[in-house]
Amino acid sequence: MPAPTLLDREPEPGTAMTSAPVPVATVTPAEIRADEHFHSQLEDRALLGGPNRRLYDLSLLWSVVKDFIRGFRALHFVGPCITVFGSARFKEDHPFYDLARKMGAAIADMGFTVMTGAGPGIMEAANRGAKDAGGRSVGCNIRLPFEQSHNAYLDRCVTIEHFFVRKTLLIKYSYGFVIMPGGFGTMDEMFEALTLIQTKKLKGFPIVIMGSEFWPELRLFMDHMLKGATISPEDLDLIKWTDSVEEAVAHLQEKAVKQFGLRQAKVPECSALLGEKPLEGVK
Repeated sequence: MPAPTLLDREPEPGTAMTSAPVPVATVTPAEIRADEHFHSQLEDRALLGGPNRRLYDLSLLWSVVKDFIRGFRALHFVGPCITVFGSARFKEDHPFYDLARKMGAAIADMGFTVMTGAGPGIMEAANRGAKDAGGRSVGCNIRLPFEQSHNAYLDRCVTIEHFFVRKTLLIKYSYGFVIMPGGFGTMDEMFEALTLIQTKKLKGFPIVIMGSEFWPELRLFMDHMLKGATISPEDLDLIKWTDSVEEAVAHLQEKAVKQFGLRQAKVPECSALLGEKPLEGVK
């Protein structure tokens, strides 16, 4: 006797085999127009919103290339950077703002350029600290549905369309990262840097995490990942947890300056033929 086909077999307990069609949700013309309008407002939305016409996807690919070119031209001559990540929501009177401002000044005193996402809050504080110390201060802004204007403490700023391009630029020019308290975006940036180091896409650049009262649950969760063997002890070796600007500077000095042999004057020469300009307003 031949084996029964799949359709001849009895259903498993608790299931029912039926030939009834699966209902299809009805989409109104108004909903279609609203969806098209949503995706037309930003290139990121169109790129991430599923397949498009081939030529349109090609044009979106070109927009990514333009983003990278714009970023390369703006940031190629700013010198070795330390990138400071953190929330845009902290105001000037918040202790975390004050800590980020002091850290920005200390980074500038080391001879590094302070790089941020160019927005308000922690980003503004770090850029402001760099200017307090007479150092270099640059930002890589993102275009959002609600306008995010760059802060007033930047020697140079570039605005990027795509989040993943911006994140690449914030990492590309940096030899270390300072993580201040923040939200989803800060977590994304921090774990991107950690993943790149873990997978050997980056050398072991130092990561300083500041604002200890904000992080106890995250530290416990990292310990949980370590106990579960989803990460290795060496994956966390270059993280420095501290609220001390002096300890942070010593860690960056040991793990960035000495490790990579950095010098304050390590800035590529500009080409006037290509319309390139050095970073102005620095000590």
